[in-house]
Amino acid sequence: MTERFDLAQRIRSFVFAGRGVRSLVVHEHNARIHLAVSLAVIALALLLRLDARDWALLLLAIAVVWVAEAFNTAVEALADALHPEIHPLVGRAKDIAAGGVLIAAIAAAGLGLAILGPPLWRWVMGT
Repeated sequence: MTERFDLAQRIRSFVFAGRGVRSLVVHEHNARIHLAVSLAVIALALLLRLDARDWALLLLAIAVVWVAEAFNTAVEALADALHPEIHPLVGRAKDIAAGGVLIAAIAAAGLGLAILGPPLWRWVMGT
């Protein structure tokens, strides 16, 4: 049987999601670094007046890093809850999740440099 649509429940789900994002930023040091870098990239993109395609790519890269960080944090929290003692498989899972964030961040940085580098250079050089 299909559950009927409940607007109040949908709104609550957004509240829960917002609480998760807030928790990520408040409790995770790396998320605060992601926030600072995200805001700097957005400010620079505004300053340089990037076109829609470049904005889309930058926002996608920012989102991928945030999603990776959120999943990494969720994996770590679940792993700690299920097995609080040090365990090699738990450590491996945490390392792999953290590696995913690292891959996303490196790719985002490369994309950011490719998109922001040339117009920033022209702006600095005054051309």
